Amino acid sequence: MGRAAADVDVLVVGAGPVGLAAAVHARAAGLDVLVVDHRAGTLDKACGEGLLPGALRAVQALGADPPGHVLTGISYRAPGRHADHEFTAGPGRGVRRTTLHEALRARAADVGAHRTCGRVTVLRQDAAGVEIEVTPGRADDGHPARDAADGDAGTAGAPITVRGRWLLGCDGLHSAVRRLAGLDVRPGPGAGRGAGRPAGSRYGLRRHFAVTPWTDLVEVHWSPHAEAYVTPVAPDLVGVALLAPRTVTGAGFDTLLRSQFPELAARLSGATATGTVLGAGPLRRRSRRRTAGRVRLVGDASGYVDALTGEGVRVGLAQADAAVRHLEDAEAYERAWRTVTRDYRVLTTGLVAWASGPARGAVVPAAARLPWLYGAVVDRLAR
Repeated sequence: MGRAAADVDVLVVGAGPVGLAAAVHARAAGLDVLVVDHRAGTLDKACGEGLLPGALRAVQALGADPPGHVLTGISYRAPGRHADHEFTAGPGRGVRRTTLHEALRARAADVGAHRTCGRVTVLRQDAAGVEIEVTPGRADDGHPARDAADGDAGTAGAPITVRGRWLLGCDGLHSAVRRLAGLDVRPGPGAGRGAGRPAGSRYGLRRHFAVTPWTDLVEVHWSPHAEAYVTPVAPDLVGVALLAPRTVTGAGFDTLLRSQFPELAARLSGATATGTVLGAGPLRRRSRRRTAGRVRLVGDASGYVDALTGEGVRVGLAQADAAVRHLEDAEAYERAWRTVTRDYRVLTTGLVAWASGPARGAVVPAAARLPWLYGAVVDRLAR
């Protein structure tokens, strides 16, 4: 049976930084774009909020330049020991996730990408395009025939159908597109409840503290069971992200901070905690492929190792560029995806394996004893 002509050239599901970057690239290629996300307004996420030099340059190349706090390098720290390395490729920037989102959302709107709010519940495709059913919510723009079946942009209603020539799934760790396109890696036979989330699965927690940053470095504090990432994001604000297995993060942010990082907790004891604690996880995600017909998975939706190296934004932005360049060639995108994620996958997998084993306590001492190797890894990831 024939299908109707596409409503747009490219459907982007997910309005985080990666989805918005994909929309900007698609508009630069002369394509009509609709961004769909079940969340309205400015989006936040539990993350380290550090744009390493390569990520900052990629954001600026998109035409956005969000304000924040200069980052000059990374410091690995443990009680009585630390290893510091300053970036050789120029500075990075600590940027609130909400600030980054606002800057990229404004840029996407400026170049003519449309956005609507709704949850994707059905995905169908044929040789000519991809069709999704969206349960609408509040729309961010007044794009005609996109907001709701009856044109009422302010209320939710019955599912609407939208069709595009291509679909980019940029909807994060818990990607609905990955699931609906049949690209999830599922647990094997006999797996019970909770399968796919092994005991060692890592989770993240993040909150902010109103305090003047005491360093221009991203501090990574190591304890026996967790890491704490301290990122200055404004002249009077630092973000603290904690990463650990669920058995550890389940204690809650404050308990985890005090029990695993007493020196850091003491430094922050006089600071006011701002906002709420946000969580994310499990972090490890896999996909069978990054492509299925006219669907492309991009960013965390395509697979994720861990936040330990702080590279998520840079790698996601590189994937967004590659996905748009290779819309017509699935295999070319698969090759490009492997190329732009290779360093991240290899180095992060290796470091997580080291940090999860009996040699975890040697990470910071090794970095301090071998500054040339530590610096080379930092610069490779930050470039």
